[in-house]
Amino acid sequence: MNEYAGQTIVVVGAGDSGRSLARFFLGKGARTILSERRPRTQLADLDELETAGVILDCGGHSVPLFTAADLVVVSPGVPQEIAPIQAAMQRGVPVLGEVEIARRELTAPLIGITGTNGKSTVTTLIGEMLRRWGQRTFVGGNLGTPLIEAVDQSWDWLVVELSSFQLEAIRRFRPDYGLLLNLSADHLDRYPDMTSYRAAKLRLFENMTAEDIAVLNADDPEVAAVATDLAAQTVWFSSRRLLPQGMGIDQGEIVWRWQGAEQRFVAAELQIGGQHNLENVMAALIPPLLAGCPAATAWQAATLFTGLPHRMQLLGERGGVRWYDDSKGTNVGSVVKSLEGLAAPVTLIAGGKDKQGDLMPLTVPIAAKVETLVLIGEAAERMAAAFAGLTRIERAGSMEAAVAVAARLTPAGGSVLLSPGCSSFDMFRDYRERGERFAAAFRNLPVTDEGRHGD
Repeated sequence: MNEYAGQTIVVVGAGDSGRSLARFFLGKGARTILSERRPRTQLADLDELETAGVILDCGGHSVPLFTAADLVVVSPGVPQEIAPIQAAMQRGVPVLGEVEIARRELTAPLIGITGTNGKSTVTTLIGEMLRRWGQRTFVGGNLGTPLIEAVDQSWDWLVVELSSFQLEAIRRFRPDYGLLLNLSADHLDRYPDMTSYRAAKLRLFENMTAEDIAVLNADDPEVAAVATDLAAQTVWFSSRRLLPQGMGIDQGEIVWRWQGAEQRFVAAELQIGGQHNLENVMAALIPPLLAGCPAATAWQAATLFTGLPHRMQLLGERGGVRWYDDSKGTNVGSVVKSLEGLAAPVTLIAGGKDKQGDLMPLTVPIAAKVETLVLIGEAAERMAAAFAGLTRIERAGSMEAAVAVAARLTPAGGSVLLSPGCSSFDMFRDYRERGERFAAAFRNLPVTDEGRHGD
């Protein structure tokens, strides 16, 4: 039964999710309004929607449209605290998120992945394992393709990266497998404190039952603390020790123990390095193995995986210096993990839109490994004050200028790492554009006949 036909539905946000939602509701026969704070002149790709019958509300949200709606659906990243949404709530208008709407239309089992870091890598890995097993698998969510795009197609599995923003606006959303990879301070420009951020993440589990599986990181104290409150069955992974049941480590081998059986995998066979990626692979293996995927098939997918763009991606080497694009490193915990995988000396390019995270966890790795810190964006002054006296600090007004500074100051044998610890929206469209600008500036560096950068 189509519950949306004839309803007036306001979709908030004209990004990928918002446009997909507008097409979905229009196809269901709803009077569909797409509301966006940016003016029409700054928005592309809306002509087709407008021609099809979507009503555009651009240049600010019109409160009367929200309060008169039958349903308001928010795109990820749109705060529910904004005045039009609050006004709708006060009038009793339901406010839901994109993944909530999509899940109500989909019957395939769903694997939901959240956490502060590693979500995209784990989501992609699980998708690769299931596809290699021959399963029709949708992979998306916060990673890229909105979940609503999976509707009206036939799937064996849905693998969905879920941000705290997406989980804020669920009501009945229930994954069959819920993965919580880690928890550290992030998005404190959006949340008043760590408690609020944690609560948003934990909504992943609120509708799960004893029939469902929660996959948890045994090495993360913030994650371990939530296990006692979950209705779902818990399965643990640890990259530091062997577990009696679950996914553990033993002398360079990943060990899967479950219901009396044991499987071992040689960690050195992986192409992606670092402790954080070992954790990512271990977490990713659990849902496919529990679902019946042959261990050899899942492991082959893991060993063939070379990583995602903008996530500790090695761009190349110039003059004995290795350049890494970690533009997806948008919080302090992620930068710490990335620095752990590199030897000194490192030139770190950081900064951007300040998420007001605690910078203290970076002080030790910066003092130990970072020879030069190049700061960009709105957060530059706060970061400079936090790290004063620990290392040489330079400022740059653009990505190209930051790359030029790094090229001039980084000695042979060192590394240049773009890992901003901040979001990108002060200077770039998103982290992808930031990484692409970094990569383009690296490729455009002058090189002398000896292979060194020119002055």
